[in-house]
Amino acid sequence: MSMNSMIETRNLVAGRWEQGAGTVANVNPSDLSDVIGHHAQATVAQLDSSVDAARRAQRKWWASGIQKRHDVLMAIGTELMARSEEIGRLVSREEGKPLAEGKGEVYRAGQFFTYFAAETLRQIGDHAQSVRPDIEIDVRREPVGVVAIISPWNFPVATPAWKIAPALAFGNGVIWKPANLTPASAAAMADIIARQDIPEGLFSMLAGPGAEIGQQLVEHSGIDAISFTGSVPVGRGVAATAIQNMTKVQLEMGSKNPIIVMDDADLDLAVSHCAGAAFGGTGQKCTAASRLIVHEMVHDAFVEKLAAAARALKVGHALEKGTQIGPAVSAAQLEGNLGYVELGKSEGAELVCGGNRLERPTEGYFMAPAVFAQTTNDMRINREEMFAPITCVMKAGSYDEALTIANDSEFGLTAGIMTQSLARASHFRANMRAGTVMVNLPTAGTDYHVPFGGRGASSFGPREQGQYAVEFYTAVKTAYVYAGAAE
Repeated sequence: MSMNSMIETRNLVAGRWEQGAGTVANVNPSDLSDVIGHHAQATVAQLDSSVDAARRAQRKWWASGIQKRHDVLMAIGTELMARSEEIGRLVSREEGKPLAEGKGEVYRAGQFFTYFAAETLRQIGDHAQSVRPDIEIDVRREPVGVVAIISPWNFPVATPAWKIAPALAFGNGVIWKPANLTPASAAAMADIIARQDIPEGLFSMLAGPGAEIGQQLVEHSGIDAISFTGSVPVGRGVAATAIQNMTKVQLEMGSKNPIIVMDDADLDLAVSHCAGAAFGGTGQKCTAASRLIVHEMVHDAFVEKLAAAARALKVGHALEKGTQIGPAVSAAQLEGNLGYVELGKSEGAELVCGGNRLERPTEGYFMAPAVFAQTTNDMRINREEMFAPITCVMKAGSYDEALTIANDSEFGLTAGIMTQSLARASHFRANMRAGTVMVNLPTAGTDYHVPFGGRGASSFGPREQGQYAVEFYTAVKTAYVYAGAAE
């Protein structure tokens, strides 16, 4: 694909690629002169026909058996991995993450499909003895039905993959609404899925504004479950709407992830992990570390080293060799980022470095990674998810104080500690109120075969990924069978 090729993407409606109600432009945030293409916006009628088709197709898909589902998922995953460079370049071009990260994301998406391909064959059930004579009991799992998947722009291939793969593996139909900011890579993955030997209409992809097509999707009585990744306010709205139809929901929402740096930490390792977690992906990760709680004995040295690391990061075009930090994804995102910089200064925080918009050879949404020091946990920059290359350092006089600060948040997705003390690490693992805890590792970076999710306002519903995904994408049935008295 040439850099100047125009991608006119359509929606996959009940097994057919269709135009919609107008289009939206897809612009490269690294180079605003590069219009990647235009993407069709779905209509409510297309949504209705997709749901109807999915309900019909889902029954055929479930009846096709586990070997068929295994083979289809394996084929999807294998193609994603084989095409990770091509599709990864597309991800980087439209989302703005450095090329290596774009390629890695697509390869990981393929791994989700091959993992869940294997899960289709792991169909070991539960058997129980009845308290009554001559009755057999078994417990089995069946598909929940038709699943609506609403995914964000920051991981436009990986996040939907870890939802679509288990949905299909466990026999469900899927209606996917991708983010409008990243339609081309979404369409590329949808095309791979649509070309498989699956019942027509089993899988549909419908793009459109969240307030319109997204709202219609969560209100639809033909949807049995909704898996959503996005902001807390939208997630709350999804849950409030879904309960009207008693629709099952799984919500992955906001975060404000802390890393505690203790006085016994390897300081250079701590700086490396904190900088990577704070600024990697331009801070546009739900696992980004935006609160750094540092022991007073190493605070000043840490801030000095972190600022130096932030200044050394190369910010530039996502496809340019050597780029470590790409642009913000959109004008609105950059405006919000710069707004948080001004907010931090107005709250009395010390802006140690960065926080300004950068000029590059191409016009894009570039900004210098920012480090705030002299912050307190009651400041808005330490309470609200910024989704920006901004991190805030707080000083703590002891481990207990650091843990108290870390837990003082409505969120609880990931959290980390840098220490050489086994006792502190063990206590942290047991007492940090987060769904995922890291010891001497960054808060960003998780594996695909184990559960992922948080506590508080970060997550709601069953965990995603790994064997735990079965909880959301299936319904449990208990069967009692009278076997008759033996003669």
